[in-house]
Amino acid sequence: MSSSVPLTLEEKLKNLPTNPGCYIYKDVEGQIIYVGKAINLRNRVRSYFQKSANHTPKTRRLVAHIADMDWVLTDTELEALILECNLIKKHQPKYNVRLRDDKQYPYLMLTTSEPFPRVLITRRVKQGDGNKYFGPYTNGAAVRESVDLIYRVFPLVTCKKEWTNKKEQKPCLYHHMGRCPEAPCAGLADKERYAQTVKDTEVFLQGRQDSLAKNLQAKMETAAENLEFERAAKLRDQLVAINTIVERQKVVSTTTGDQDVMAVVADETGAAVQMFFIRGGKLIGQEHFLLDGAEDGVGEATAEFLKRYYQDASFVPSEILLPTHVEELEIIESWLRQKRGAKVTISVPERGEKKRLMELASANAEQALTQLRAASAAEQSRIDSALGELATALGMANNPLTRIEAYDNSNIQGRHAVGGMVVFERGKPKKSEYRRFKIASLPDNTPNDFAMMFEVLTRRFAQMAEGNTKFTQKPDLIIVDGGKGQLSAAQDAMKQFGYDFPMIGLAKQYEQVFLPGAHEPIEFPRNAPALFLLQRVRDEVHRWAITYHRNVRGSAANMSILDEIPGIGPLRRKNLLKFFGSVAKMKKASAVELAKAPGMSPKLAQEVFDYLKGA
Repeated sequence: MSSSVPLTLEEKLKNLPTNPGCYIYKDVEGQIIYVGKAINLRNRVRSYFQKSANHTPKTRRLVAHIADMDWVLTDTELEALILECNLIKKHQPKYNVRLRDDKQYPYLMLTTSEPFPRVLITRRVKQGDGNKYFGPYTNGAAVRESVDLIYRVFPLVTCKKEWTNKKEQKPCLYHHMGRCPEAPCAGLADKERYAQTVKDTEVFLQGRQDSLAKNLQAKMETAAENLEFERAAKLRDQLVAINTIVERQKVVSTTTGDQDVMAVVADETGAAVQMFFIRGGKLIGQEHFLLDGAEDGVGEATAEFLKRYYQDASFVPSEILLPTHVEELEIIESWLRQKRGAKVTISVPERGEKKRLMELASANAEQALTQLRAASAAEQSRIDSALGELATALGMANNPLTRIEAYDNSNIQGRHAVGGMVVFERGKPKKSEYRRFKIASLPDNTPNDFAMMFEVLTRRFAQMAEGNTKFTQKPDLIIVDGGKGQLSAAQDAMKQFGYDFPMIGLAKQYEQVFLPGAHEPIEFPRNAPALFLLQRVRDEVHRWAITYHRNVRGSAANMSILDEIPGIGPLRRKNLLKFFGSVAKMKKASAVELAKAPGMSPKLAQEVFDYLKGA
């Protein structure tokens, strides 16, 4: 990392090394706004600040917002590429190309770390946990259908418990229904047969249904020859299901290898990427992804998506087809070769069968982007209509409600009291503007919703008055969760700073809207778009506040029980929580497992184990 001595941006630019590494740009608030990599940091970073450089509009906006920078040195460009991918995934910088809703994409997980693996849907890939992941996918409904199909075809454990195949209970209802024929809960599972089922499931998830069908055909014939007719019938049913899927798959290539075809289209609204997954010459699936921050065209979008996607992708094929050449081709190939453990070729098809595949994928990508534009325009039209309806009802017809702020509190009998603030711009959440407050003014943990609302709004407007850049934006409307009392408290907090922004209270019970000074509330029709908008804002701020409250309450509970254990100081407590994740998981751990945490000795681990067992 750069020198620990505080330096200005200009001084840092003068001291840039010529090593490979990653550079990190920050804005005036210290937020990371861009992460890049370079084989020569000095040359790459300085190129951003050359006045004669012919930058794109996006790069000019980025440079205008750079207030500080940092860097991380690496030994090679490949290490810089891997670090760049990790930093972008962690920080989601504003000016980097990003997978839209990256954290929402589901994966299928084959829990090979368990004695009797299952197939689960997950949205988080944990490297090195012993499980196998397949995806990501963009269609959650299709993923759920795939899981249902897998459990119909393959006799895997269906419950969420873990079993060792020791007889612990009678077979459950799933076993009697034929949904879990192995029944490891009752010690009935044949481990070798189950292991083969898991291998077949993995082959299926990899898209190699042809080879799986051949294996099932051979097993079925063997079972029939051995007069194992019941087993042969089950294998026949599996084979029928597999062949049905195979028949749906389209032969699109004469090659027997594995290919991913990536088509990218981009315009001012964003970029769409269409992926075709070809295994053994057959199109086994397709997904489309949407990108944000891809304003500099198809070339940038292609290179950045290539890195974002394969960072977590469960499978890297032997060949990847791209719509355009990318600058970092050789280093990306080296990176993917390292992930795959075998040769990976990236190419841009110019003619023939591969070119035809790319054109087909491009047509699908264009269609996805067209649908995105239409859906985005229709949604914004509905939101604008609801905003207009709300402004009219509040007597603000000539005052557009561009920025709406909403506030809510959460506590249990006054304990662990917190407040939350959310922001909607043009009717959509702007999560970078969300704020959280720990309530400090409640005496003796006495619940007082009015006092909490007064404190939160007082602190919000105090920061605005002091010029804190995180609070300087002026709201067009403030929504307070509650009735007349909460609204009055919020009004008092605002007026002590001389502000007079439009403010309303939204009561939960009857969805009534209260205006300052009005005797009667406004009641919208139950199907009014304006009411739906208000409910959405109110539900979001409630979610935000209660999530923060749970985190604060959970941290306090974890701290309190660990504080009571002799020999567990702040550092050991922190290490234990970081190592196990929660006190609940610590309670399930053995003394030997507790001793593995940093700073723990066997003797102290035994003391912690004994204490937690008696807690």
